[in-house]
Amino acid sequence: MITLYITGAGVSKQSGIPTFRGEDGFWTIGSKNYTPQEMATRQMYRFQPEEFLLWYYKRFVTYKDVYPNSAHQWLSDKRLITQNIDGLDDKAGNKTYIPIHGRLDRVTVYSSQEQPQKLLQAPWEDIEQLKIEVEDHIRLKYALLESFKISLSTKKPEKGVSLKPFILLFDEYYTDLYRMTEAERWMQDADRVVFIGTSFSVNITSIALRIALQNNADIEIVDPEPVDLGIPSITYHSLTAEDYISRLDG
Repeated sequence: MITLYITGAGVSKQSGIPTFRGEDGFWTIGSKNYTPQEMATRQMYRFQPEEFLLWYYKRFVTYKDVYPNSAHQWLSDKRLITQNIDGLDDKAGNKTYIPIHGRLDRVTVYSSQEQPQKLLQAPWEDIEQLKIEVEDHIRLKYALLESFKISLSTKKPEKGVSLKPFILLFDEYYTDLYRMTEAERWMQDADRVVFIGTSFSVNITSIALRIALQNNADIEIVDPEPVDLGIPSITYHSLTAEDYISRLDG
């Protein structure tokens, strides 16, 4: 039996990363002037890259020293698609997993969404080594623009030159840059799909659920407060990821 695991922010909560839509979550915290839904967009990157990059930089500083928990370790040798951008599955040793929404520690050269791109190490740490106070937004924005190869005069990213965080934004769509074809193939091959720590509020979970139902795959949902999808064949586990894994190992 081929089991596919699909994880969301609930898996990283034990590591100290708030769930994205929780009270202090990634997507609920905006900037002084913009909501997260306005900030985390390709449009914002194109026209106000300094605001966009500052927002992501602050998240890197907050989460850079976070380590995998027991759930990440247990999933390290599993077939895994994660919605999380924290890179903790890589730190745990899973080298084949699909980060379907990207990774905060990687960038690509800015191009069209369909253009294949090589993943590069994000320059967040280079910026951090400049020892600029996080609240010194003027100096920090200039450093970010320089590191991401964005003109200080135009303050507009240039295709084929500038760098863009490897993050699937609200106004972007799944492409093979995010290994979408491979992800769909894994979904089609799966006899069993286990969703862990996800609220089913993003497209990838809807796609995976639809394919699993079409293929009559076994479906399990693991979450302290699982979303009731109204489908009788689904097995629900009202557990954290760690408790679920403990039961399996016990």
